[in-house]
Amino acid sequence: MRFLRFGPTREAHVMLKPFFRGALTLAALAVGGLLLAPATPAAAALPACQHFYTGTIPVRPVTGGHGPGTLVGAVDVSGRLPAPGGVSGGLGTDGKVTFTFARVAGAVAYRAFRNGQALQWISDWGQPSFLVTDPSPCQNANYQVYAMTADNASASSVGQISRSYRLNSANQLAPYAMTPGTTLNYRVTSYNDTGQTALGYNAGPGFCAVDARNIPWGTRFYVPGYGHCYAADIGSWIKDDIVDVWLPGTQANDWGVQQLTLTVE
Repeated sequence: MRFLRFGPTREAHVMLKPFFRGALTLAALAVGGLLLAPATPAAAALPACQHFYTGTIPVRPVTGGHGPGTLVGAVDVSGRLPAPGGVSGGLGTDGKVTFTFARVAGAVAYRAFRNGQALQWISDWGQPSFLVTDPSPCQNANYQVYAMTADNASASSVGQISRSYRLNSANQLAPYAMTPGTTLNYRVTSYNDTGQTALGYNAGPGFCAVDARNIPWGTRFYVPGYGHCYAADIGSWIKDDIVDVWLPGTQANDWGVQQLTLTVE
């Protein structure tokens, strides 16, 4: 079942209000009468990333169930605009994460995300690069961005989501991806909602909702009894070790709640 899932919305061209505030503060240090700039805060000092839903999530015990019969094939996003490249940036002395990325030919706008939550909407006026700012970074956050062919985030306009970027030990953003072959012992639920996923694609077979703090969007994995899954959605009850796969109609109810070993592809 799907609960409080959120499709794409239009952000301000600069920033939305931060989703939560970190407790990180910086102060200049006076040494020998000299005023020194504060050191860049270590990534380990950042607050833990919180799930976006703060309400009560009911316990859903494993009930078992069955899949669609014919396994779902892999989602194809190759026909969409390519993901922006040239991502570069990191954590600054002001406690903010900033990064730039290169423009994509044919794009008119871009959206940037942290852990599946919208950070910024940027219109393309021909700039050679674009700047994203996160004023409230958290530990091991996944930063991602995509380009759009229309300035409205319609499902057909949304390009391929970029790979994830995380802060490394030097507080610089570096590519991050789950290693193919990694196995995850997760509870797997199912939903049948239509319309756009939180990433922006139309929901359908092969799409799934994840806790994007742990599984970046665009990650592909195999679900026994279901088939191939492409992470492109989130949900208020999809937290920690839960994945929600898409099935049509009553097949979603027939799936139940299953405990399965997923394999990253």
